[in-house]
Amino acid sequence: MSKILIRGAKVLGGAPQDVLIDGGTIAEVGEGLSAEGAQVVEAGGKVLLPGLVDLHTHLREPGREDSETVLTGTRAAASGGYTAVFAMANTFPVADTAGVVEQVWRLGQEHGYCDVQPIGAVTVGLEGKKLAELGAMHESAAGVTVFSDDGKCVDDAVIMRRALEYVKAFGGVVAQHAQEPRLTEGAQMNEGVVSAELGLGGWPAVAEESIIARDVLLADHVGSRVHICHLSTAGSVEIVRWAKSRGIQVTAEVTPHHLLLTDELVRTYNPVYKVNPPLRTERDVLALREALADGTIDIVATDHAPHPHEDKDCEWAAAAMGMVGLETALSVVQETMVDTGLLDWAGVADRMSFKPARIGRATGHGRPVSAGEPANLTLVDTEYRGQVDPAGFASRSRNTPYQGRELPGRVTHTWLRGKATLVDGKLT
Repeated sequence: MSKILIRGAKVLGGAPQDVLIDGGTIAEVGEGLSAEGAQVVEAGGKVLLPGLVDLHTHLREPGREDSETVLTGTRAAASGGYTAVFAMANTFPVADTAGVVEQVWRLGQEHGYCDVQPIGAVTVGLEGKKLAELGAMHESAAGVTVFSDDGKCVDDAVIMRRALEYVKAFGGVVAQHAQEPRLTEGAQMNEGVVSAELGLGGWPAVAEESIIARDVLLADHVGSRVHICHLSTAGSVEIVRWAKSRGIQVTAEVTPHHLLLTDELVRTYNPVYKVNPPLRTERDVLALREALADGTIDIVATDHAPHPHEDKDCEWAAAAMGMVGLETALSVVQETMVDTGLLDWAGVADRMSFKPARIGRATGHGRPVSAGEPANLTLVDTEYRGQVDPAGFASRSRNTPYQGRELPGRVTHTWLRGKATLVDGKLT
């Protein structure tokens, strides 16, 4: 059916309203709406949000289809309420040419569970030595505007400056994985009391903070945009806050797991808690939550990092870093930000849809729930609470830190341009 009537939904958490979708567009929003022949979805007071946008997803294809593919990753995204994801460049081969980013973009077009916008590598092969084909990737069919060597830091200041200068010409942004490599050699977890007690190599906060400080100064000097990936420390928050007070064009993201989990969990030696950047302290977690609430941190991004069983079910030192996150992100944000009173649902829409779409220039996404806008929407049962069971994930990988944990909220429906990709919690 081309017409869908969502009845009694709390739009952005407000008073219940009806939303009529006609084709791929929101036709009307109001009370007591009716439409002949429309499919009716009884929202029953569930919260209706604009489709979520993730600026930081690892889809692994091409090259690591054993952990995720564009198909399975976008199915996971739809299950989590996302209508658009930005796919990181650390694939095999690396997405450092127009050909590779177009391949990823076309795969997203073919599968249709959500829009896929490739992120191009900053440097050739993520090696940090020579700029990749930034202009060619931007001018390709994929229209790349975000560039990142995520997984590795662009630690050479000259290369970083050149990248910022280059993307400025077309309004692009460099998304930095802030990790000074010399300060993190052999690091296994956050440097602090727990690492000392466990005898694991420490990952100091200054390794992140020093790169952020350098890059906001470079962005200021060049007059270009820089985005900080997966910010994780209280000190990083203060640097970004200072930079914004100076009018520097910096944006920052935080992951759901850094809003909830701490380095105390590493005492279990369970590699599911091994992630880059590492889980930090309770003090850091609280600082990140406050910074997301006051706007110092702009957005929530999942850093969805799927790994096959054999890469995580091993001893800590040998385990890969990363966690899956697309299917649990909204629940963690509800737990840490909404249920604590730090954000309302309009604030969630801002941090998980409006702003990430604006930073990445995702056309048609992150739009208001109002007449004439594309019908990219997600419906959330905020009263639900249940245990996380990775066996039911749409992702190909199961490396979640939340297995067996009770979390609030469940996405029941997702629409991409008026087409249902998730209905009653089941993929179409």
